[in-house]
Amino acid sequence: MLMRQHGEIRNLFDEVENTAGEERRDAFRRLVRMLAVHETAEEEVVHPFARKAFGDAGQVVAERLEEERLAKEKLSALEKMDTEDAAFLPALLELRVDVTEHARSEERYEFAHLRRSADPKRLVALAKAVRAAEATAPTHPHPGVESGARNMALGPMATVMDRTRDAVRRAMGKDGRTAGEDSDAG
Repeated sequence: MLMRQHGEIRNLFDEVENTAGEERRDAFRRLVRMLAVHETAEEEVVHPFARKAFGDAGQVVAERLEEERLAKEKLSALEKMDTEDAAFLPALLELRVDVTEHARSEERYEFAHLRRSADPKRLVALAKAVRAAEATAPTHPHPGVESGARNMALGPMATVMDRTRDAVRRAMGKDGRTAGEDSDAG
């Protein structure tokens, strides 16, 4: 499931890179949401499970959490930019390299160990827990909140704020204006 999501994330990066205007903004919003939700679920469920499932997981998980923190910082900076800004695509490409390397490391060092060391029934339970965590995860990056404990403590508040902000954006229209406003308003 998580590896399939890694593929979806790669596809969203492609879509952001290969579109412009409103299509790029929409694809980028979906990418932000996917990354935020996916990483939160890994931080709350997968990484703690890995620490218990195999012996050298502590260092492996610590490296993944640091990668996630750095990616969240870059994603937060990108979220503040206009997707048509000349600096946007180079910054996006830098983030893509980081996220791709992170996903590859997870798959090679963490997920492979989990598949070898965990009972299949435990993996099914893990997948259900990941889905539950994703259903209540924040939809925007929150650098500094990379541990399961921090996510549990701060995540509910961040989730409410993020999902409220998303709903307001949708209500205001794709570009942040209400339907009755013209382009000269404001």
